[in-house]
Amino acid sequence: MEGVEHRVIKVNGINMHVAEKGEGPLILFIHGFPELWYSWRHQIASLSSKGYRAVAPDLRGYGDTDAPDLVTSYTCFHIVGDLVQLLNIISPNEHKVLVVGHDWGAAIAWYLCLFRPDKVKAVFNLSVSFIPHNPHMNPIDGWRAIYGNDYYMCRFQQPGEIEAEFAEMGTETVVKAFLTYRVPGPIMLPKGKPFGHSADTPIALPSWLSEEEVHYYVSKFDNKSGFTGGINYYRNLHRNWELMAPWTGCDVKVAAKFVVGDLDLVYHMPGMKEYIHNGGFKKDVPMLEEVVVMEGVGHFIHMEKPDEINNLIYDFFRQFD
Repeated sequence: MEGVEHRVIKVNGINMHVAEKGEGPLILFIHGFPELWYSWRHQIASLSSKGYRAVAPDLRGYGDTDAPDLVTSYTCFHIVGDLVQLLNIISPNEHKVLVVGHDWGAAIAWYLCLFRPDKVKAVFNLSVSFIPHNPHMNPIDGWRAIYGNDYYMCRFQQPGEIEAEFAEMGTETVVKAFLTYRVPGPIMLPKGKPFGHSADTPIALPSWLSEEEVHYYVSKFDNKSGFTGGINYYRNLHRNWELMAPWTGCDVKVAAKFVVGDLDLVYHMPGMKEYIHNGGFKKDVPMLEEVVVMEGVGHFIHMEKPDEINNLIYDFFRQFD
């Protein structure tokens, strides 16, 4: 990408790759699964041209950032700790920064707001709303009860199992299957027929995703990190649930905006629409300024509708300049 500076920074004992462009107030972009800093390419170009310093790391376990071997090295504390230390290094004099997250990146952004609200000026999250801690049910047991053992988060729990199946499918097929998924329902990965079709079924790319862009993801997952690092985030869902017990009932004390596509699988999880629109979300995030539901848009909203998302980010953040 033209004009983007790439560097590796030592953060909490790991080498973290960071892409950066522009000068001005810092915007930290936090990617999801199975993504990379590259998922923010459209936002980096746009926001850096509007007077912001766009910073997008590969999170631990992804791309050109180190991938620790231990599953337990991927808790919410580890990931937020990496980002806080990164900010301390690259912007030591900037008290608070602007944050944008998508998918797991949105979840991490909410954690960051809970743990270190002193670091966040405002948060703009995509696809994954704040989800309050439920002391009575851990998330994996909850998803298994609703969707069964073939639900992707459940299939991800056994180390090595899904990685072997993905290896058999091929990295390109896996990347395309995830990035083109736009069914408003759960991802199911039954053995032998993940995503509901055979591995050799051709996957047509939408207009917003080129073969060249897919190749970038494939090259990093093939030659660098593999999928294990990203999948390990899911393997810590139960551990995160235990770690988050002290924050039960806490609200997010940061100005926020939330955008989701009406075809996003997360938006259609049981109870999600009711929580987002009937007062629960606003109660837990009292400084939530607006919820935007974009029609006809799937999960990877920042790539599918980059111009609209870029404008929404800019319109929200410029009040904090």
